[in-house]
Amino acid sequence: MEKTDAAIIKLENVTKSFGEGEKKIVVLDDFNAEMERGKITCIIGGSGSGKSTVLRHLIGAYQPDSGKIWIDGENIVGMNVKEMNAVRKKFGILFQTGALFNSMTVEENVALPLKEHTKVPIETIRIMVAIKLEMVGLRGSGHLKPAQLSGGMLKRIALARAIALDPKIVFYDEPSAGLDPISIGVIDKLMKDLSSKMGITSVVVTHELPSALRIADKIIMLFKGKIIFSGTPEEIKTSDDERVRQFVNGLPDGPIPFSKTQKDYGEELKEMSYY
Repeated sequence: MEKTDAAIIKLENVTKSFGEGEKKIVVLDDFNAEMERGKITCIIGGSGSGKSTVLRHLIGAYQPDSGKIWIDGENIVGMNVKEMNAVRKKFGILFQTGALFNSMTVEENVALPLKEHTKVPIETIRIMVAIKLEMVGLRGSGHLKPAQLSGGMLKRIALARAIALDPKIVFYDEPSAGLDPISIGVIDKLMKDLSSKMGITSVVVTHELPSALRIADKIIMLFKGKIIFSGTPEEIKTSDDERVRQFVNGLPDGPIPFSKTQKDYGEELKEMSYY
């Protein structure tokens, strides 16, 4: 039966920490969030806020210390490799670096998920690859190698590979990183088109606030592993939370510290001294 829940992704009371004793760092602290079906959710926050850790939990790279993570009606926490691989067929991933194989052509890179996870004839795969490349505006580039492409083109090829299996969900890890403003605009438009025309659910981890404001249906902002804002792009602009205002306005001084050090600076220097 087709699932009709508005939320295709749910994180319930997710906690994750690293280290032990005094060195223990809580990265996600009783984290709760929902991502709606067919919508674009952007996760923002300063470095070390926990947003990349959320993404790694969603793709099954991390297991939480406690809590549940639901993807399309299935709790992925505690799944074995075979079960998790079955869930992974429902989503694609656009990695920050693109993660294309330099030894393969563009066509071979995009075809890889189809060859690995389906029994579709090679002639049909070529047609499907051409369709995906057309969707990202790069039909005719199949014979090229990644080294022959610009940064923006590499991201688009990586996106074509991410949607090769027609996933319900696409996860984006800093899709705008290292791109010029025009290329960022192209990637933003592609994400919007995938959402509006194909009903794909997108979860975007990004530092690019202007991009998030353009594409997001919902923005979630993290600070020290907790959600401090969840709402629309218009709502975040008028938030009265000082931490949110600092991030939105790019202010160096405020409640979000520049230094990540937990100890008092003077005390730490004394501990380091041999005299």
